[in-house]
Amino acid sequence: MEGNCIFCGIIKKTVPADIVSETNNLTVFRDIKPKAPVHLLIVPKKHVKSIAELGEDDQELVKDMIYTAKDTAREQGLSGYQLCFNVGRDGGQVVDHLHLHLLGGWKNKTDYNEVYM
Repeated sequence: MEGNCIFCGIIKKTVPADIVSETNNLTVFRDIKPKAPVHLLIVPKKHVKSIAELGEDDQELVKDMIYTAKDTAREQGLSGYQLCFNVGRDGGQVVDHLHLHLLGGWKNKTDYNEVYM
């Protein structure tokens, strides 16, 4: 666990969360302040602050995050969804632990230009 990282606490199960699934490398849980009917976070167990801090050896981790998002969306019955990485404070990142937002569950969505992050 890195310092007081809330996501590290969730991963170690010292902080409560609605965990949807886990793999050896990732934990998927519901966002505490959802911006969509389904708003999940795909979070690596390895603490990396953001996309900007990724190294060459982290390419498989990012690929795993995206494929986990795809599989989770299918398991959640989502016919359409958004995936979003926020990078740094100026990019809207609130928690300094890499995470991928999976948002979906809208019916008859028409406001395609709206940004949910």
